[in-house]
Amino acid sequence: GAMLLARHVTLAVRGAARPFLATARGAQTRVAAVVPRCNHGGAGGIAVSLGPSRNAPTALSLGRFARRAAVSYAAGTDAPTAEELKAAADAVAAAGAKVKALKAAGATNSDEAVVAGVATLKELMAELAALEVAAGVTPPPAPEKPKSAQQKKGGGKNQQKKGGGGGNSKGSDAEGAGTSSAEEVKALRMAKVAQLRDAGAEPFAYRFDRTHSATQLQSIHEDLADGAEVEGTVEAVCGRVKARRVFGKLAFLSLEDDGGSIQLYCDKKRIDAAEPGAFKRIVDLVDMGDIVGARGTVKRTEKGELSIAVDSFEMLTKSLLPLPDKFKGLTDVEMRYRQRYVDLIANPEVRDTFRARAGIVSGIRRFLDDRAFMEMETPVLESRAGGADAKPFNTFHNALGMNLTLRIATELHLKRLVVGGFERVYEMGRIFRNEGISTRHNPEFTSVEVYQAYADVSDMLELTEEMICYCCERANGGALKIQYGDELIDLGQRPWRRAPMNDLVKEAAGVDVMGDFAGDLAGAKAAAESALRALGDKESMSGIPGVQQAPSVGHVLNEMFEATVETKLRQPTFVLDHPKEISPLAKPHRAKPGVTERFELFIVGRELANSFSELTDPVDQRERLESQIETHRVAQEAARAAAEAKGKAALAEYEADVYPIAMDEDFVTALEYGMPPTAGMGLGVDRLVMLLTNSASIRDVIAFPLLKSQD
Repeated sequence: GAMLLARHVTLAVRGAARPFLATARGAQTRVAAVVPRCNHGGAGGIAVSLGPSRNAPTALSLGRFARRAAVSYAAGTDAPTAEELKAAADAVAAAGAKVKALKAAGATNSDEAVVAGVATLKELMAELAALEVAAGVTPPPAPEKPKSAQQKKGGGKNQQKKGGGGGNSKGSDAEGAGTSSAEEVKALRMAKVAQLRDAGAEPFAYRFDRTHSATQLQSIHEDLADGAEVEGTVEAVCGRVKARRVFGKLAFLSLEDDGGSIQLYCDKKRIDAAEPGAFKRIVDLVDMGDIVGARGTVKRTEKGELSIAVDSFEMLTKSLLPLPDKFKGLTDVEMRYRQRYVDLIANPEVRDTFRARAGIVSGIRRFLDDRAFMEMETPVLESRAGGADAKPFNTFHNALGMNLTLRIATELHLKRLVVGGFERVYEMGRIFRNEGISTRHNPEFTSVEVYQAYADVSDMLELTEEMICYCCERANGGALKIQYGDELIDLGQRPWRRAPMNDLVKEAAGVDVMGDFAGDLAGAKAAAESALRALGDKESMSGIPGVQQAPSVGHVLNEMFEATVETKLRQPTFVLDHPKEISPLAKPHRAKPGVTERFELFIVGRELANSFSELTDPVDQRERLESQIETHRVAQEAARAAAEAKGKAALAEYEADVYPIAMDEDFVTALEYGMPPTAGMGLGVDRLVMLLTNSASIRDVIAFPLLKSQD
């Protein structure tokens, strides 16, 4: 009976040790003693202990199992209590629940946290089994699992030896059983950094000279036959390890650089011939996420994978933190934005979006440069915000003792340059507005503003259409039909639709605001509100408060447009002839009273560009700005009164949102020196990139969008 009990305990101990032995780089363990003994009462018993062999490395750590490396009990006196059995069973259940939670969150068996969790679960199960044996409890036998189709066809270990499937324990990048957090993984990798330095290697290299990128090699050798190798030419490649598999004396690393990927084919015999022990260092010290360099000849494996048959290998940068799961990538949207660097590593399509953005930005510049526009730079810090009606960010200059704002537009300084004699100017740069965040708005964004002397709004309309088509062709291989969500947007149907704002509102709501109610604000409000209620949909009803508070007929028209038309403009549409009251910097229309020579471009329901024939009359400009300032003051007084009526919380919210606008006397002075007839246009670069890359949120096309602090 004692020998049978010894056999059960030995098997349990070996089962618990198995996941640790797999990561101990060849270390062997042995049952140090299975010997009969007697307790003080004379009953027979056994003692079982597990210890390292004489050849095992002294740094071998087996986690909790090591802390119980000497398992010793005697029948009767050392039998575990019921409480101890329950505690062990609860620990097994908790470990199992942790693994299930990880998988429910999207992790897979190759994820480091899952590998660690499974290893811990196996250890606890083995300990529970040993306790049950000691207590005389015989657990039910585990049901035999049916063989999978792969196993029936020779899968499993044999399949691994042939280089297929999931590989052995090293192939899954398990960095040590029992690791369950990034901090523990970091500690393991820091230990590898020390080992590299002890071996005379620098884990954070200074440089590496490569011969070709992965994409170049794929192109050069696209006709290389399966199983063939290019002799006599040594290539040097470098990049990040995105996958690793180890099968005995062979290791395969998937290497990814800026443009593509290539496999590193590591043969122990070949690598160790040049540097003994080099293969073991690759197996032991290289993890997913490391940046490495390798030299060798190009070969295509029998399975058709273009590879570098490695002769020499260098660690260029040791990664200290684990990458996200290779199958799921980084899926937490908030974390993608906060740790964009990890997002770029894990999701190649994100890199493609920013490559497209770079091409669109350079395309805008090339388009304008080719048409003799000169790129200028205007101040980001201003004494007063101007060029738009938006709340600015405020700051303070210590040396000058000045209150300053970050610019909310580049318009007024670019117009000063036109006054000074530059006939074609533009600026692409960051704009800052202290306003809300949404899928279409970020507090800092990129715009391009263009000004052309001796031109009017019709010239800018043609330029805008041509420039967007030019950028679209660059970003989409010459195509002018693009997919956005589930819509097909056709930019090739030119000229794009052009319609006055009043006509679009009349078509959508049946109200001719500018035709029937010119000068009749009360009548315009009543007709507009009645029409919105008749439409009855949520978007229309949301426009009623804006109509009720509108200070002019022009504002009523604008509120109606936003409530009934704007989001429905899916295909490219130029909206023309905006009311004078909402366009303080535009020339009055030369043929239509009450409106200006202005357009806004809408695609997929979003404003993309804004343009007008610039107001050059300094007297009219002063009057328009004064009117805008007064309208703004009255609106804010009304908002304050409403907030006071609601209580302290509403008043505090109002105080946080309120901002003044002031006359830019210097700009009016510049106009008094004389500005030639000029047309201007501003375009939101981020929104254009969203459209051309099929991105739903502006944060998908800004590398580092502003996010709420986690503190």
